[in-house]
Amino acid sequence: MLKKILTTSLILYMCSMPVLALDKIGNEITEKEFPHSDHVLPNHEVSSDYIISGSVEKNIDLTLENCIELALGNNPQINAAFQDILASDARIKQVWSNYFPQIGWQTGYTRIRQLQLSDALGQNLTFNYFILGQVTLQQMLYDFGVTQNQATIKKLDYEGYKASLTAVINDVIYQTKDAYFALLFAYENRRVAQDTVDKFQLFYDQAKAFYEIGMNPKVDVTIAESNLSSAKLKLIQADNAVNLAIAKLNNVMGVPFIDKYNVMDKLQYQPLNLTFNEAVDIAREARPELRLAEIKVETANQTLKLVKKSYFPTLSVEGQLQIGGKSWTSNHGYNLGGYLNFPTINGMLIRNEIKEARYLYDKELANAQNTQNQIYLEIQNAFLTLEEKKNQMPVALLQVKQAKENYELSYGRYRVGEASPTELKDSQIMYETAQLTYYQALYEYNSAKAGLEKAVGKNIISDEDVIELEEETEEKGT
Repeated sequence: MLKKILTTSLILYMCSMPVLALDKIGNEITEKEFPHSDHVLPNHEVSSDYIISGSVEKNIDLTLENCIELALGNNPQINAAFQDILASDARIKQVWSNYFPQIGWQTGYTRIRQLQLSDALGQNLTFNYFILGQVTLQQMLYDFGVTQNQATIKKLDYEGYKASLTAVINDVIYQTKDAYFALLFAYENRRVAQDTVDKFQLFYDQAKAFYEIGMNPKVDVTIAESNLSSAKLKLIQADNAVNLAIAKLNNVMGVPFIDKYNVMDKLQYQPLNLTFNEAVDIAREARPELRLAEIKVETANQTLKLVKKSYFPTLSVEGQLQIGGKSWTSNHGYNLGGYLNFPTINGMLIRNEIKEARYLYDKELANAQNTQNQIYLEIQNAFLTLEEKKNQMPVALLQVKQAKENYELSYGRYRVGEASPTELKDSQIMYETAQLTYYQALYEYNSAKAGLEKAVGKNIISDEDVIELEEETEEKGT
């Protein structure tokens, strides 16, 4: 009698389910209920899931290009590097000021008592000396190239700061791209976590329904409830990861208190058709560190020339006009002269200063070679890393499709009581892991591509290069 009641209840429950051909249950997928596996891939549509917080009306829309523009305009590292350039330009003008006339003015009063004359003459000899004004004008005519060398060194410093600014900009752009891609990955991670919660909620409702009609034991409900709790915990962690990614991106852009905004992009595969030799050629022209190394070598060379001129004199003229004497305006006088001023010579000191400058010049030559080697190694690492991430993409995509098909079959079997909760959980976890692995591969590929652009010192991607990942994988036969 009990068996008859259970059979009748099962028939009634099956009638309430979507109609399936009995010979296809658990073996074929209902496309209406289970979308095609291609739908798990990133697309370019903007959904409400990408709204960070706040009302949509108060939000602004940001793309990667907008974030880079914000970073270039607000990142304090760029501002600091730019101020170095302005300060360096002022130092050039300070050096050239040696050729400008120097004007001095002095006034005063002096009371003098001549001790020796007072003793010799037997009387107190006191003099008052007044200076209403003493104007001095001095002009350096020529210093045998010392000022020119100093100005050249300051100009090289100026060019070096410009190269440093370019390097800082490249680094900020890379940090912005990496933080932006990390945020997109965090969104995908949260979406997968939310999808997992929804599926485990469905499993729980299914297990509870089977238990209520007596098909499955209570332990199935307990297992489903435990799985649902674990999925909710992962969703909480994914939500927090999104907030952390937003905070990091805002910090890189230099706007930690920016208003709420919508992220308009999604992770996508953008191929890069560039050979290693082409990357090296681009770096030779665009990488600012190479230019900076060359500037440091030339600066050391100019410093060596400057030290060798330590023996050289300075040719100058000087004029002086004085008004004063026994009273403030009792007399006046003037001095005019030309001077060839030789520095105080310390032969041993200058000789060793020249040696030091020559050794520092050789040091900068070695440093320049080391910089070139390090950049070459950096390009190699970035290029090989990008190739590795590129080769992972078709495999990760295929893994997602296989895991989804396995999950759909397991779920179909579970709905008709042919699969255990453990089998269903394993298939769902496998599907979730495959999705996260795929999005992780997408993030790592885009980050590696940004790293290669930083290594060569130039943005080498154009909008025309964007293609869909499905198209490329179909061409490769995956």
